[in-house]
Amino acid sequence: MPTTTRAAVLRHRGAARPYADSRPLSIETLTLDDPGPGEVLVAIKAAGLCHSDLSVINGDRPRPLPMALGHEAAGVVEALGPGVTDLQIGDHVVMVFMPSCGHCSPCAEGRPALCEPGAAANGRGELLTGRRALHAGTETLNHHLGCSAFAEHAVVSRRSLVRIDPDLPFEHAALFGCAVLTGVGAVVNTAGLRAGQSAVVVGLGGVGLASVLGALASGASPIVAVDLSEDKLALARALASEGVVQAVNAADADAVDQVRALTNGGADFVFEMAGSVRALDSAWRMTRRGGTTVTAGLPPPEAALAVNVVSLVGEERTLKGSYIGTCVPVRDIPRYVALFRQGRLPVDRLLSGVLALDDINAAFDSLADGQAVRQVIQF
Repeated sequence: MPTTTRAAVLRHRGAARPYADSRPLSIETLTLDDPGPGEVLVAIKAAGLCHSDLSVINGDRPRPLPMALGHEAAGVVEALGPGVTDLQIGDHVVMVFMPSCGHCSPCAEGRPALCEPGAAANGRGELLTGRRALHAGTETLNHHLGCSAFAEHAVVSRRSLVRIDPDLPFEHAALFGCAVLTGVGAVVNTAGLRAGQSAVVVGLGGVGLASVLGALASGASPIVAVDLSEDKLALARALASEGVVQAVNAADADAVDQVRALTNGGADFVFEMAGSVRALDSAWRMTRRGGTTVTAGLPPPEAALAVNVVSLVGEERTLKGSYIGTCVPVRDIPRYVALFRQGRLPVDRLLSGVLALDDINAAFDSLADGQAVRQVIQF
């Protein structure tokens, strides 16, 4: 029998700020089809607000509308579609916003974050199974990244879920589906950072601060955090014992020179997590000869970076993209949860606050203004 759910729906992009007044997200009562073959019905318990959601609202990342937003979440399995035999009703799960088919070339190479059918389905607003299960009356809505998690319930592909231990708090578990996978994974998987190598993180949102945590857990030294917000710089410093994380305000005219001085001429690895071409250019200039600049930021599609080719070649520099932290979700989420339990990856420190679904528009104002790291909706 179809499920009724309340969900945050975006019908028009580019609404005026503040969102608390323009209310780009309407809270609507929708109908969810029963899970079909290879699909699962999940009762959402917690969902995090991410810049990837904000970029759909403001139009930087065009998606097919109308769309039920949300992609970073944790919940409980309520029903299983035909063919789903490796989950049980009552299992706790984390959603992953790139479903992986397991059969395309990237999946076969062990790179499920680059799954080709998954990317195509996400672009069309469909589930990996090729359908849309969300309806407002006779109108069919699009799914956000196969999740549509700003809702009481969601139907998703089995390939979008990773089972977790039931004692992990949902408000913490949700963060592992995006912020932690992307930020920690960029350090551990994409960069392959080793103990003693230097690391700089530019942009201290949820993903950037997760990268700082990843650098700390990997034994990087020194670690430099860069952002425009003094509050976020203070939080980065507080994530470790005194003096382990240095901080530089990106607004300083000599910010690049400060970072290069702190890293003896440039860092081994610089991670750009701000989603800004200007930030990426600064990150490139903060990287040493022979070093690697890693970017997981997603500026508007037309954004482009000018790179000095002589430096690229003559200094053997590397510029790498990182999508979902080059992750293998079924491998990485349990590993990162284990580090969290050991106290080596204090993901809970990234949580800015817990809110209700009805407060979502004002919460996106806080995110857009840089006042929040990770806010979580609880259901």
